[in-house]
Amino acid sequence: MEKVLIIGAGGQIGTELVLALRKLKGNNNVVAGDLSDKCPDKLSGGPYVKMDVLDREAVRSYVIDNGIKQVYLLAALLSATAEKNPAFAWKLNMEGLFTILDLAKEGYLSKVFWPSSIAVFGPTTPVDKTPQLTITEPTTVYGISKLAGERWCEYYAKNYGVDVRSIRYPGLISHTSLPGGGTTDYAVDIFYKAKTGEDFTCFLKKDTALPMMYMEDAIRATIELMETKSENIKIRSSYNLAGISFSPEVIANEIMKLKSDFKINYAPDFRQAIADTWPNSIDDTAAKLDWGWSERFSLEELVKVMMDNVDITLVNLNN
Repeated sequence: MEKVLIIGAGGQIGTELVLALRKLKGNNNVVAGDLSDKCPDKLSGGPYVKMDVLDREAVRSYVIDNGIKQVYLLAALLSATAEKNPAFAWKLNMEGLFTILDLAKEGYLSKVFWPSSIAVFGPTTPVDKTPQLTITEPTTVYGISKLAGERWCEYYAKNYGVDVRSIRYPGLISHTSLPGGGTTDYAVDIFYKAKTGEDFTCFLKKDTALPMMYMEDAIRATIELMETKSENIKIRSSYNLAGISFSPEVIANEIMKLKSDFKINYAPDFRQAIADTWPNSIDDTAAKLDWGWSERFSLEELVKVMMDNVDITLVNLNN
């Protein structure tokens, strides 16, 4: 069993990915790495290392000295947060990727996972059923860094034989961790307000439809992609991945079916301009054909599981 390292393990995707991989590969074979001095409680069932992905030599030494063979590189500054500090966002999102790709190029790693995003698309991209191969002219630093990362992943795969795999994640919705500064985060925050009986003020317009996915589907897709045979992977930049698409008004109406007194208001801010450059829906035919991807959660199922499981104490713990 190859030893796995998840960098950015304390984030929204990382937490659930660590737990899922430990179930699959065994606790001791999956190392969680993040900036925190102390291992998060949820990840305490297996090895943890404090790790700054920008410390290239420390990352290289840990991977080589500990016989790490697979890396999931999740550390990044997300869309809305990145716009507030574009220089650092570019540095973080790109330099860590080169460190890991170089380790694979040198033969230390057998396999790399690096997430891209629907942020690679832009205002000139077809908005409905966005194709796998299409115009990509992002207007945010997050999108620019992800597009550049896709091109570098493809370059390392083609020129150095690096087995790097990637997914363009849509907006991800989870009840086990708080969101980390993305433009689609309203679709998580809305459930916390609904559970506490508060009105929700949305930072997007009511009819802004965006591609979304329940986290369980996203984690399963990630593992399925990484576990499939290398010859099945035809795209080395990043695969389109679709789940469901909805607007704030649509998800609010679905919540009201379960909580009739829930109220939503709209006060679009700078994140609306970001959302306006992204697709309404995604065509993920390539993922379906190449490695058998299929989503499971409908909007109705997603809303029910979130309303049943959102833990409002998470908000208090992070305030």
